[in-house]
Amino acid sequence: MKKIYILWLRQIKKYLRSKSRMIGSLAQPLLFLLALGYGLGSVFQQAGQGNYLNFLSPGIIGMSILFTAIFSGIELIWDRQFGFLKETLVSPMSRFNIMIGRTLGGATVATAQGVVVMLIALIFGFHPANWLMVIPAVGIMFLMALLFTSLGTMIASLLDDMQGFQLIMNFLIMPLFFLSGALFPLQGLPKALAIIARIDPLSYGIDALRALLLNAGHYGLGMDIFILSSVTLIFLWLGSYFFKKIQV
Repeated sequence: MKKIYILWLRQIKKYLRSKSRMIGSLAQPLLFLLALGYGLGSVFQQAGQGNYLNFLSPGIIGMSILFTAIFSGIELIWDRQFGFLKETLVSPMSRFNIMIGRTLGGATVATAQGVVVMLIALIFGFHPANWLMVIPAVGIMFLMALLFTSLGTMIASLLDDMQGFQLIMNFLIMPLFFLSGALFPLQGLPKALAIIARIDPLSYGIDALRALLLNAGHYGLGMDIFILSSVTLIFLWLGSYFFKKIQV
């Protein structure tokens, strides 16, 4: 456990020491909250859907977690190219534990990012329906972060090219985000889009946040947690499997 903790702590320290990364990762969520939250707020209210900033905020929290978590895989490629990964792999520690330590660290960073975005949303006017539900909502954030960090690790384990990883991630992230219901209600969607949203694991994370923070879930909180937990376990297994196959 101590070795896993050290790898986890390394991820946390790298994040805290990179002030530009901390600030830069907030730019996109701020843009979405300001441009969409206020820009489309009147349209959303005229359609009888209530406060759009309240509706949008869980989606932007999910977006922040998605981007931070999945791009943590690029650190694996970086360590691979600069030799740190090789030094780690020859240590008296199983590859599974190495992968778990790195993944937990990346997930913790992504969760912290989600919490910061939630605090910013509160400043802009986001109001949870029940403040007590903020704590379990952070648990959902961590589950989402663990899922997408595992996905990033899995893909990074198959690649050794940083540019290729970024291209694949951009190709993957945008559909995951835009088809998750982060920006629009899941009720009354066309059948094809509703099916795609059901396949998208981010949909269940954002829906769980809305269920906890706004009492406005679509699939049901139990279903959201079950799907998120199941998919997380699958990607953790896949991430550890492909991590064990890495050649350095």
